Amino acid sequence: MVSKITSEIKVSVTTEYDNFNSYPSENRFVFKYHIEIQNLGSKTVKLLSRRWMIYDLGFGFTEVEGAGVIGLTPILESGESFSYFSNVILKSGVGNMEGSYLFESFGKPDLCVEIPKFNLVSEVLSN
Repeated sequence: MVSKITSEIKVSVTTEYDNFNSYPSENRFVFKYHIEIQNLGSKTVKLLSRRWMIYDLGFGFTEVEGAGVIGLTPILESGESFSYFSNVILKSGVGNMEGSYLFESFGKPDLCVEIPKFNLVSEVLSN
């Protein structure tokens, strides 16, 4: 697990190689990632959008942006957390991801919260 705290928002990431849905012979390596977002501050925040930089070894960077996460824009009161799962497909089986969330903080300007960089290495290639 990797974690990072930005402006009293803690983002933690755990990853898992999805062997069942991966097809290495077709250059399809699927990774699941679990994100937990914790509001460690005293103000209520609302997640507005996300921005990901996905690096696939040999294939370069892909940027992904969009509203909310998994179709939601969660509101977190002080001390609350929100978790979700998603996945990413790499062609090489080796890469990493990092990014940011944009939050609205009631009574404060918008907050840009960093998502820590995490590595993605398929089990097939790590042996």
